Amino acid sequence: MKVLMFGWEFPPYISGGLGTACHGITRALSAQGVDIIFVLPTLDAGVGAPQSHVRLVSASDIPLLEQGPEVSPGTLEFRIIESALKPYLGEPEYKEMLQKETARWTAGESRGSRYARLSGGYGPDLKSEAVRYGEAAGEIGRMEEFDIIHCHDWMTVFAGLRSREASGKPFVLHIHALEFDRSGENVNRDIYDIERHGMEQADCIIAVSHYTRNRIIERYGIPPEKISVVHNAVDKSRAAHGVRKKEGRKIILFLGRITFQKGPDYFVEAAARVLEACPEAEFVMAGAGDMRPRMVERAAELGIGRSFHFPGFLAGTEIEEIYAMSDVYVMPSVSEPFGISPLEAMLYDVPVIISKQSGVSEILRHALKVDFWDVEALAAKIISVLTRPALSEELVERSRDEIRKVHWDNAAAKILEEYKILAQRR
Repeated sequence: MKVLMFGWEFPPYISGGLGTACHGITRALSAQGVDIIFVLPTLDAGVGAPQSHVRLVSASDIPLLEQGPEVSPGTLEFRIIESALKPYLGEPEYKEMLQKETARWTAGESRGSRYARLSGGYGPDLKSEAVRYGEAAGEIGRMEEFDIIHCHDWMTVFAGLRSREASGKPFVLHIHALEFDRSGENVNRDIYDIERHGMEQADCIIAVSHYTRNRIIERYGIPPEKISVVHNAVDKSRAAHGVRKKEGRKIILFLGRITFQKGPDYFVEAAARVLEACPEAEFVMAGAGDMRPRMVERAAELGIGRSFHFPGFLAGTEIEEIYAMSDVYVMPSVSEPFGISPLEAMLYDVPVIISKQSGVSEILRHALKVDFWDVEALAAKIISVLTRPALSEELVERSRDEIRKVHWDNAAAKILEEYKILAQRR
């Protein structure tokens, strides 16, 4: 079976959990004999190297695409399309980036042969760019041979629809996050409309949790029978137990985008209460996002600035090091469709505290759980882990057993079953 897959981040072009999920899914699918063509919009191709199971194949000018070399079963190829789309992009950020890219082109910077050159310039707004990317991606759908179209989140909806129009193949829409997760009730109506249209048109919807499935049913009016749940997993090769490096002071870690969705403000408020009981503790808020300046200010207002660190966006070995140094990992998300980072923390024998409003809470029985808004309960749980070694050890020991059952192979097997059902219908 061959799959045409559209995503908008993939290692090494990665900003968050979607790239990690796409890597895990494609790696497991390829191990089960599935051939994948992965189409990625990026302005930064050539930075770093793809992972071991990936063969990078560039596209030439759209629509005159060069055919990639023959691939053996179970491999993955890239088709890179030059586009200003990128992970977690909002309208203001898109316009700012558009101005920078226009200036770079005016200055005569060369893109190199690894890009798909698109005529007509970038779209004037985020929705237009998603449509423009979809039109270009549709040419790939017209020229390639494949059995299934698999799209990840809203930015790829037009690409999937155009490819189905060109090929007649089934269209799977994989929902990793909804606009309601990212923005609460203050949704971008254009993005919501694209999400709903994509889900209405899709032949099958895959949700990363029952939490997300229920939101799709309630908020978008999609029939329940159209939605399957496939939980994410974690790459166990990333860490080995026993690698933790103990530092002097206890470290409590927040790692993720510093945005409304991730609940950073609740983490800061809880930190102030924890430090009253455990003044030697240190808090780390690693990541980038629009709420970061306010969180720095709030930590100063609470008088906890000396015990609070903001190292910025971390990647690669930096993430491994911060996990290894930590004594507690906290994910206080307001709305988390899944949440891979707690699983990653568990690989480093770090006890985790997670929001009840998260998909990962469905598969973790031995993580401590709290309502995101309950700052007092969150602080009490952090204090308990820091001051009760027996509790910390029990959480670590039970999480080791639990995480052994979380496999990307299982997720891939469920996805492959959906592919087969769709192919049989056709």
